[in-house]
Amino acid sequence: MATSFPSAGGGNRTGSYQRRNVDPFAAIRRNHRIKVPQVRLISPEGKQLGVIDTAKAINLALEVGLDLVEVAPNATPPVCRIMDFGKYVYEESKKTSHVKSTASKIKEIEFSARIEQNDFYTKLRHAEEFLAHGNKVKLRLKFRGREMAHTEIGFDVMKRAVTDLAGMGHPDADPKLIGRNIHVMLTPLPVNKRKAKFHVEEEEAPDETPAAAEPPAETGA
Repeated sequence: MATSFPSAGGGNRTGSYQRRNVDPFAAIRRNHRIKVPQVRLISPEGKQLGVIDTAKAINLALEVGLDLVEVAPNATPPVCRIMDFGKYVYEESKKTSHVKSTASKIKEIEFSARIEQNDFYTKLRHAEEFLAHGNKVKLRLKFRGREMAHTEIGFDVMKRAVTDLAGMGHPDADPKLIGRNIHVMLTPLPVNKRKAKFHVEEEEAPDETPAAAEPPAETGA
């Protein structure tokens, strides 16, 4: 009976949980975890303080309420800097989360080689709305059947779209054919340089309604 417990693998399962929860900054040695006898020290302001005993460097950091952090472990001696390690971790984590959130803000608009003009303008209006909210927009045109024999038609559509959206975003590169699709990524312009061409009309429409309603009101008076 006792031999059945190890076969459950409980110990291995616990170990795997611990590996998944490892602190990404745990490998950075700081303060008393720095075991070398001497370090090359950098002040909080970035000034080179030369090579000094590790114990003295740790005391200097702790005296000002900061940490001694190893920033170049492979140097001889290792390079350490006096800094607020908690603030450093926070700033680095914020950068990572910003990259992830930016990556998730890519919107896609799909065209066809023989798209009708009204559909074309509708898609451009949606693209402008996405760009207005700071999203990157991926324009994709998919060829169907024998349309691949005339890829120039698709490129003309994409170039037209890029030109019409120039007031809201700029292409990261020229449209490119990949398989049966043409791709081009647009990055939004700075807010003060954006000038919508298609969805502006929708925003102005409500202003026309009160004006149209004024004559009946005057007639009733």
